Amino acid sequence: MVWLAVIAGGAFGTAARHGVNILFSQVFARPIPYATAAVNLIGAGVIGLLAGSLASGRIHMTMLSRSFVFVGVLGGFTTFSSFMLDTLSLNYSGEPGLAFANVVAQTLLGLAAVWAGYYLGVGLQ
Repeated sequence: MVWLAVIAGGAFGTAARHGVNILFSQVFARPIPYATAAVNLIGAGVIGLLAGSLASGRIHMTMLSRSFVFVGVLGGFTTFSSFMLDTLSLNYSGEPGLAFANVVAQTLLGLAAVWAGYYLGVGLQ
């Protein structure tokens, strides 16, 4: 049953990820690395919020629902491998400064997003 939850969540997360790609392709002339950054930051914030909410006891999730959301949905939605490929592509296309900025910005903003989400989930004390 857990495998089915992960598969179903992954399908949902992957479809949502593709939707973000399409949206950014329509809005920006150049979606790389912005779509990947948006997905990673949203995913970091959501996982932080859920982890904090679980840790504080504000929400409760069964192991099955945790597998569906954390492993399936968020695993299918966030895109660390795409982040790495975007960075490599920027570097190889002669934009090492943007490649470096991409790594630094997504790492720092991702940590900030997971921290903020976690503390929102726990509840500001």
